[in-house]
Amino acid sequence: MRGQKAMVTAVRRPGGGLALDTQLLAGFYSGRLRRTPLIRGVIVLIEALVLGIRSLLYSANVSLEEEEAEISGWFVWLLLAVSMAVAVVLFFMAPLFLANLIKPYITSALVFSLVEGLIRVAIFVIYLSLISMVPDIKRYFAYHGAEHKSINAYEAGVPLEIEAVKKYSTAHRRCGTSFLFVVLIIAIIVFALVGLPGLGLLILSRILLIPVIAGLGYEVIYFSANHADNPVVRVIAAPGLLLQSLTTREPDDSQLEVALAALSRAVELDQEEAT
Repeated sequence: MRGQKAMVTAVRRPGGGLALDTQLLAGFYSGRLRRTPLIRGVIVLIEALVLGIRSLLYSANVSLEEEEAEISGWFVWLLLAVSMAVAVVLFFMAPLFLANLIKPYITSALVFSLVEGLIRVAIFVIYLSLISMVPDIKRYFAYHGAEHKSINAYEAGVPLEIEAVKKYSTAHRRCGTSFLFVVLIIAIIVFALVGLPGLGLLILSRILLIPVIAGLGYEVIYFSANHADNPVVRVIAAPGLLLQSLTTREPDDSQLEVALAALSRAVELDQEEAT
């Protein structure tokens, strides 16, 4: 859970207890740039990758406590690099190459980008559908649901207790799933502006424009979260919220306890900072 000043990771120990790790946020993640439109979207993306890997490393090492083993940081960062490369190939290069097969029959950059974008969205949905069948991923998605329920309850002002949190939704407007879906849609518009140059320039544009698309995507999510009651915004946000049915599951009480432990500690640290 990310607060204003710190990120808190809660992990269930093999023996059943909870372990908490608190990391104060560097100025890069909470300073002026983090509040600057367009730029903040890129920073949020970097933040999610860096802080997420740190949490993953901490979680993995807690789970290995009884075995007296430890995963080194370099291995996790190598895994991140490989995962990012696969993601770029799967969600940006593959749709481009598939759309390029019919490029000789297309004269409009917008139509080409639309075809490419529809392929990209299809790959994304199929990918989420397939990994959601894996037992360990199902459990991970249940923790994702616990995270959303806890934040929804906190934003509603109810006590951060298991019974009070249960009734809240597993979907949230600021979820990363919604952000990724918005990014895929915005990519259609941005890539259409590139035109129809040669394949080499098309490949280069798909890589170099990722930060631009991420920045624009974050602004859309930020705006929709602050105007949730607007009917037009509701329509725009609906596909992303619907897609969260693939990336969240109903959590059990044990999973809610973990989410609430992290959120409560993050809120406590923010309140200490305020006083």
